[in-house]
Amino acid sequence: MPPRKAPTARQRRVGAELRKMRQSAGLALAEAAALLGAERTTISNTESGRFGVSGERVRNWAAGYACPDEAYVEALAAMAEERGRGWWEDYRNELTSGPLDLAELEHHALGIRSVQIMHMPGLLQHEDYARAVFAEAVPQLPPVRRRRLLSHRLKRRDVLDRENPPACTFLIHEAALRMTYGDSGVVRGQLDHLLRESERDNVTIRVIPFSAGGLPETGSSAQYVYGPVSRLDTVQADTVIGPAFLDAETRLANYRAAMNRVEDLSLDPDRTRDFIRKIAQQV
Repeated sequence: MPPRKAPTARQRRVGAELRKMRQSAGLALAEAAALLGAERTTISNTESGRFGVSGERVRNWAAGYACPDEAYVEALAAMAEERGRGWWEDYRNELTSGPLDLAELEHHALGIRSVQIMHMPGLLQHEDYARAVFAEAVPQLPPVRRRRLLSHRLKRRDVLDRENPPACTFLIHEAALRMTYGDSGVVRGQLDHLLRESERDNVTIRVIPFSAGGLPETGSSAQYVYGPVSRLDTVQADTVIGPAFLDAETRLANYRAAMNRVEDLSLDPDRTRDFIRKIAQQV
């Protein structure tokens, strides 16, 4: 396959998983090339995501590496076979890769668990609230870029409306509920939007009250995105330069444990709705 100009995070993930598979088999690049009858540069470029790979080749390489996890291999082969053009590609020449990779990650998610400390989750942001958040960017965003970012963020919400939407749990800190973006009308509109979204069958919202005390370190706000098998889960962590995507097994395990702890400290869904209504009355 010809080299890609700019592989997406998902495409790079396929290559990274093939690298992990090779290394788990204890094979250096030269050894893998001899075993598979492939060029070292082909394997290297495939593992970096620069070269695409077919599902059949994923299966053949996995067999050569004696990978025993059939479900994992099949899920990885399915990822490799994806050739469709997602809606986020319409923004490819206008936005950086981070927001596009995040939209692609959410699009393919089987489930999402999110911890948000300072902002509402992107998938639950009301239009006026999202506009007010972007207005606080430093440096200030040019009007055209701000409009495109807003359009992209609102489009991301469509994942909740698809035929088989991901099961989503949003753990939102009280600080995010009380943080003022825009005027009081914007804040009330956002809180009302949360209450409406909490009625979805696939959405669970739970508030982390100030009274919960300290929280385990999750890297501030983060999303744990469930893949078709646990080895293909991904953590998306917010950073000052955009979203970071983590998939090392130790990182995944630590984020799962931290989010379990945060969820234990959160109010249940019914108490959460009462809590949000109370704050809305105070705005």
